[in-house]
Formats: sequence, C-alpha cells, structure tokens
Amino acid sequence: MFERRTTIIRDPKVLTFEYVPQELIHREDQMKSLRMLFRPVVESGGPQSAFLIGPVGTGKTATARRFCMDVMRHASEKGIPMDYVTVNCRQNNTESSALLSMIWHFDPGYPDRGFSVSEMLRTLKRHVEKRRLRLMVVLDEVDVLIKKGADDLVYQLSRFNEEKGDPSTSLSLIMVSQEHILERLDQASISTFKRVNTVRFGRYSQRELRDIVSSRADMAMVPGTIDDDSMELIADIASEWGDARFAIEMLEKSALLAEEDGKTEIRPEIVREAKALTYSTITESKLEQLDLHRTLTLLAVTRCLKDDAYVTTGKAEKTYHIVAEEYGENPRKHTQFWNYINDLNDLGLVHTKVQGDPDGGRTTYISVPDMPSKVLRSKLEEILGR
Repeated sequence: MFERRTTIIRDPKVLTFEYVPQELIHREDQMKSLRMLFRPVVESGGPQSAFLIGPVGTGKTATARRFCMDVMRHASEKGIPMDYVTVNCRQNNTESSALLSMIWHFDPGYPDRGFSVSEMLRTLKRHVEKRRLRLMVVLDEVDVLIKKGADDLVYQLSRFNEEKGDPSTSLSLIMVSQEHILERLDQASISTFKRVNTVRFGRYSQRELRDIVSSRADMAMVPGTIDDDSMELIADIASEWGDARFAIEMLEKSALLAEEDGKTEIRPEIVREAKALTYSTITESKLEQLDLHRTLTLLAVTRCLKDDAYVTTGKAEKTYHIVAEEYGENPRKHTQFWNYINDLNDLGLVHTKVQGDPDGGRTTYISVPDMPSKVLRSKLEEILGR
C-alpha cells in the first residue's frame, strides 16, 4: 500500500528537516562566530553562552546542531569528554518538561513526575559531574519557553557552573530564537549573559537558496532527475520568504509528485503543482476580478510557459497579440502591456525577474510559480468563455 517508486529520490532522509549536512552552505560566517565564542569551552572548560537569532528557515537550528557535532568530534580527538543535548522548547514549554528532556539524554528511565525543578537541576548536575562533561545545551525556540514564564530556568542554567566541584566540568547555553529575547528576561538573568554573544541569521537570497536546493538535490536524488530551470524556480518561490526549509519542502514535494505520476524527472510544471498544493496565492476570486486585457495577458503567459520555468516579456507580448485577436480584441501597445505585467506581479499572479543576457543587455523573465500553467490556462479560458 505504501510502496514508493524510487525513480527520483534515492535518499529521503536528506530532504527532512532533521537532516544536518556536513557543510552548511552560506552559514560559514555564523559557524566562524560560534567557533570564536566557544573556543574557551574546549581549551579550558569555561562555560559560554550564545544567542542565535533570525527568521524561520534561516538555518539557526541546523547551524547549532552542526556546530555541536563538530565540537564534539574535535573534543573527542583531544580526549576531552564533551556532549550536547537539544531541547525543543515548543514541545517542552515548561521548566520541568525542558529539564526532563535534558535528564532523559543521560537517563531515559528517569520518572516524568514527582520531582521539583530544583531536584531535577541537582540530578542534571550529578550526571554532568559524574561524567566530567563539558555539556552544551541547545534551547531551540527558547522564546516559546520564556513567554510561558520559564525565564527562571534560563537563569538557573546560566548559573549552573557556580559552586561546582570539578573545574573541568561546565554547562554552556546556545539559545535559538526568532526574536531577541534578552528584553524578556528579568534583570538577574540578563546580568549573566553577554549581549555581544548574539549571532544573527538573515534571510537567504535567491542565489543562496539556489545553491542549497542544488546541494540537497545532489545528495538526495538520482543524478539527472531535476533540471536547472526547476531548481531555479524552487529558489525563486522560496526567496519570497528567504526560507530554506520551504525550499527543501518544495524540492521533496516536487520529487514525490513526479514519482507518483510515473515520471523520471522533475520539470517546472511539477514544481508549480507542488507550490499549489503547499501554499498558493492564486484564488478564483483574484482571477474573476481581473479585467479583460489583464486576463488575456495572463493567459498569454500561461500559453508560453507550457513546461518551461520562465518566458521572456518579448515572447509573452507576441502571444498576447495573438490571444487578443483570438478573442476579438485589439491588442494594447507595448507600454500598456508592460503595465499589465507589473499589475499581475503586484497581485502575486506572476513573478518577474531581470537578468543579464550574453549581449550585455537586460531581459525580464516571467514565471507563474503558484499553479501548473495548464491548470491556470484552463481556468482563464473558462472565465473568458463566460
């Protein structure tokens, strides 16, 4: 029942959000900052803290996990006992559940009730000291935990290293958040952190997303099963939010749809279908509200695209003249056609981008990322027929 044809995807785990690549593309600067901040943890065992801040899908969690893995490998080569634990604070959004998640890393059989927060903190400390560890705790989506009033736990963890017996043991904190959470902490907690230890993550650019999609496709898919235009289109779609997670989701969804349809490669039309199923901004009401010539312009674009990712404005305009005459209308001049394209772009019905050409000029390309062109074409012809 659940058998899947594996004509395209050869390694599904690479397309999951949990997968952490050996090298994080376009997050080299953030990794360098973390290495600089946490060097004393490896060299002398002293504790450290860092804030990783940025929008969804900008690589914060993956960077934290990749960094911890790399530090553990480096420490192991030097014979230094080191470990890390990641706490998802959206799932564990109370002090006790967050602490349980840390303790279960060492003792999966520890009871899930019957102990106070202070008792659990002492238990965690015993595990760290027994193993003479330099422990790194990643509090992912820590803003959720703090909004629930658990800022005292952050304070307690930041003071974890006070009055310890073994100077080689320590607990370091990496806090991951979509927003700057220092202002949400009380003054006692704020006093334990260094504001300069903030590592910021900006949204990915279209070019960076293109590199990420290409890298994941190389690792996850059978060679030659996705073309450059399809990867470019996925990156264009995800660049609206600068979200690598969405780009990877689109890549996986496109591959699954292609396999389900019995295809052996991913083409732009499949990508548009994946976008329509995932998150489409094209609605029937938007199409119904278009006037005649904007509808004709959009129809011309869909007829040009077919299974291509992009069409030039020049080709679209020629097709618009043919479509207008087909429906008994006089086509408008170039300037008016250009205004139609800009209006459709503003409405989210098409996407335009300008690129250089081999002759040194600039060419505008049009795509319809939100819906398969044949589906949209059919809807538009139906509206025009009415």
